[in-house]
Amino acid sequence: MEFLDGLDPQLKIFWYIAIPVSLIFVLQTILTFVGSGGSDGLEADFDGDLDGGEAPFQMFSLRNLINFLLGFSWTGISFYKLIPNTTLLIFISLVVGFAFVYFFFLIIKQIQKLGEDNTFRLEKTLDKIADVYLAIPGRMQGKGKIMVSLNGSVREIDAMTEQDKIETNATVKIKRVESGNILIVEKL
Repeated sequence: MEFLDGLDPQLKIFWYIAIPVSLIFVLQTILTFVGSGGSDGLEADFDGDLDGGEAPFQMFSLRNLINFLLGFSWTGISFYKLIPNTTLLIFISLVVGFAFVYFFFLIIKQIQKLGEDNTFRLEKTLDKIADVYLAIPGRMQGKGKIMVSLNGSVREIDAMTEQDKIETNATVKIKRVESGNILIVEKL
């Protein structure tokens, strides 16, 4: 690293931070895209649970430290000649470092929104249309079965009606959930 020999001490510090942090960042990025979690049994993250809730984003983690140092060091290098005031340069570098962590947090939040919750809940079937699989006795006198499609899968669920008997193959609309696991339907 001969190119660092003639530099000012402050600029050298920025470079000494930027080079290894950039290499680690590139390695993390490659491992992320290859599908490896980057974990080889060594857990570098520690619990930064500051609000008592369970959060998928940890405030204090190796990845956030790398993001902060990446923004901090490269800002210091980039603006070293433009901002002669050392205090102002360090302050701006700190702000950019925290901005890197914040933007990473925003990106993670957006990615998490892409995740699907395919948990089957009877409440999700309300106001859906279904087909009667086994005839449903009228006036809440017994259970029949309906077939309802939800999230790309078809479910067979117990159903009752407050109306007259509903025959097999009829189309019904789901009105409410009764007793936790029985759907109340009406014929269309």
